[in-house]
Amino acid sequence: MRLATWNVNSVKARLPRLLDWLAGVKPDIVCLQETKCPADAFPAAEVGALGYAAAAHGDGRWNGVALLSAVGLDEVTLSFPGEPGLAELDGVGAARPEARAIGATCGGMRVWSLYAPNGRTVDSPHYAYKLDWFSALRDALEPELAAGPVAACGDFNVAPSDADVWDPALFVGSTHVTPPERQALADLRALGLHDVVPTPMKGPHPFTYWDYRAGMFHQNKGMRIDLVYASEDVAGRVRSAYVDREARKGRGPSDHAPIVVELRP
Repeated sequence: MRLATWNVNSVKARLPRLLDWLAGVKPDIVCLQETKCPADAFPAAEVGALGYAAAAHGDGRWNGVALLSAVGLDEVTLSFPGEPGLAELDGVGAARPEARAIGATCGGMRVWSLYAPNGRTVDSPHYAYKLDWFSALRDALEPELAAGPVAACGDFNVAPSDADVWDPALFVGSTHVTPPERQALADLRALGLHDVVPTPMKGPHPFTYWDYRAGMFHQNKGMRIDLVYASEDVAGRVRSAYVDREARKGRGPSDHAPIVVELRP
């Protein structure tokens, strides 16, 4: 079985590239993030022509997640239990839910496509929201891990260690690397989830995100913030894992590259 995750940074803008990639790589299960697409406008027919059932969660603004599966798509869940919303920053109105999580059972495995909040700056309400979101995610995944195989995949917007950013000194005081954010990831791993770290096919550290500006990709000035966290029974089946850097090349790419994980039967 081949499991993949990819922040596509707009599924409509990236649709030709996505379809070509699906046809070439042929993953069985795909987690997509930052689709920026209402659920009812997701290109289900286009991916369906390649043999994928699709489930999408999105409101067309900035977020959006989806799951594609060629091995079954059952028990679809939009958001996870207890997922917090983002309170309006002017203090008026109720917390606003965001389309950041979708789960389903695919090929006997519970799979989550996750797009964690960015956090913006450490003194921002968005940062507190990010930490609350991770705490709620941990609580939601705990009973699922007790029930069977789980893969939680996506853009976690946290680099697990200093080795996962191209220059740690430049990130001091910034989000994505703060101790509370990294502790949030450690708390997920403490549940029994394993970080499936891609092995470089060749060359440098397997970053998954590079800013569009200043030739960051070509200089490999990136971050590893797209992650596959797998329960022990899934992690034990991993045959290989890699970042598909080719999908980040060419005209009009996403600023993220996909991760592809090969699982033994």
